[in-house]
Amino acid sequence: QLQLVESGGGLAQPGGSLRLSCAASGFTLDSWSIGWFRQAPGKEREGVSCVSRYGNTYYVDSVKGRFTISRDNAKNTVYLQMNSLKPEDTAVYFCAAYFLPFGRDCRSWGAYTNWGQGTQVTVSS
Repeated sequence: QLQLVESGGGLAQPGGSLRLSCAASGFTLDSWSIGWFRQAPGKEREGVSCVSRYGNTYYVDSVKGRFTISRDNAKNTVYLQMNSLKPEDTAVYFCAAYFLPFGRDCRSWGAYTNWGQGTQVTVSS
């Protein structure tokens, strides 16, 4: 069974950092793009960042320069390093997978499947 499990969320102060992990089981990430999404209360889910199997990355403008996505295929895990956190980053963060063995553009947000259960990130003083 293909499964993704997020971890690493929690409470951070403005300006602080958190690192989210997205661990895959039941499949290997080699041929998959992995995306991080978030959903704040009362808002639609949005794609935040993604990484293709070739390492091409994308970030939504609101997190550029603050968030870094990386993948460790040996550990079957993708990470989202979040620095300089802002209160507006508060949301439930989800990871999902998109089977893209030959492409480098991971931004087809509607193609992502195999969603994790989400991890809460709260940025507050």
